[in-house]
Amino acid sequence: MDRNPSPPPPPRDEDEEVAGGDCIGSTVYSKHWLFGVLSGLIQMVSPENTKSSSDDEEQQMELDEEMENEICRVWDMSMDEEICVGILGNMACFQEICVSISSDKNLGQILLQCLYDSDPPTLLETSRLLLTCLSQTEVASVWVERIQEHPAIYDSICFIMSSSTNVDLLVKVGEVVDKLFDLDEKLMLEWIRNGAVQPQDQPQEDSEEQRVFRIVPCVLEAAKQVRSENLEGLDVYMHILQLLTTVDDGIQAIVQCPDTGKDTWNLLFDLVCHEFCQSDDPPIILQEQKTVLASVFSVLSAIYASQVEQKYLKVEKVDLSLIDSLIRVLQNVEHCQKKPVNSESNTEETKKSDLTQDDFHLEILKDISCEFLSNIFQVLTKETVTKGLKEGQLSKQKCSCAFQNLLPFYSPVVEDFLKILYEVDKTLAGDLEESFPSLKRGRKKEREIETSMMRGNH
Repeated sequence: MDRNPSPPPPPRDEDEEVAGGDCIGSTVYSKHWLFGVLSGLIQMVSPENTKSSSDDEEQQMELDEEMENEICRVWDMSMDEEICVGILGNMACFQEICVSISSDKNLGQILLQCLYDSDPPTLLETSRLLLTCLSQTEVASVWVERIQEHPAIYDSICFIMSSSTNVDLLVKVGEVVDKLFDLDEKLMLEWIRNGAVQPQDQPQEDSEEQRVFRIVPCVLEAAKQVRSENLEGLDVYMHILQLLTTVDDGIQAIVQCPDTGKDTWNLLFDLVCHEFCQSDDPPIILQEQKTVLASVFSVLSAIYASQVEQKYLKVEKVDLSLIDSLIRVLQNVEHCQKKPVNSESNTEETKKSDLTQDDFHLEILKDISCEFLSNIFQVLTKETVTKGLKEGQLSKQKCSCAFQNLLPFYSPVVEDFLKILYEVDKTLAGDLEESFPSLKRGRKKEREIETSMMRGNH
């Protein structure tokens, strides 16, 4: 038990492959070698290769010396911390074993201590195991409670998010945080408040040594790191931000510090205006981006509606760029929701089962986009509308798409916008009013009320 595990010799003529992608994690163990040993062992113990008779029921299988040595190396390999945790992670995929692992308090403590490790592969496997356990309803609360009992885990996870360049690790840690916040709002609030206020009596030199992590900057740093390499990872971190905005403390954690608010806004604004759902992208690309866009728009909308007087929010160009992006998303949602006639589908039930999940996420994206668009419409000035008409963000086609989606739930907002539009372009305003009878009826009723009030004054 005290000796160092001995790695297996590399396969002949495959030294270069072992030195590269054939290695297991950061170890020198060869995947091909391990699979070869396990396959050979399986073949030896398979029923067709096992001879049993009633005369010798207790006959033991004898291994040749080479196979015995190879199995000893596998045993040595399991002493590696990363591989050991990885094995437990694989075993935890089975519910009964997951429950057994989770019910062992001592083992649970040891596994959580692995989150303080500095070895990325160990951290990755520990996070994978933890995510597997958190995904099991029967034991999820056990792990949440254990994590709450270990405040240092917050610092460790924040350190990983803010400093790691390992995309795989960042994605998995993000998934753990996302799952924790989704499972337990109390834990989320605790993590939001951690580091929110620097202790007053802490000397400055100590504060430099003992870094205080704040959750939002750490999440932003991780999101920037995974942005260009892993869309699913970016989706995870955007959803974490969205979960933060579901509580007042979370919104304040984003907007209260001007630098954090600006960094959050700039990153998300750049994503929607320069990366996702661009004018030259095919509409169907929205199917890949719908969940991350829903989270991004939700967070931007929360910041926009927070009434924080920040310069980065009060720019005419910002409103018009967001309007352009939101309307393009709504146009693409409409395109994606058009169901092609499929003659091969046997029943209507088959079609529903194929499209329900996509439709659900598209509807969420549509609802969030409409709410955000209505918030922007409410603050548009005559000058901004004039500029939007000239630059094309508020063309007839785009205004029509906006009205189509905002009505009838946001009728007052649309009616107020139409009043401004009449001052800028009467022809366009009249055409739009003609296209939407509910607006025409609203305007007619409004004029009747105004006439009645004028007569009453006389």
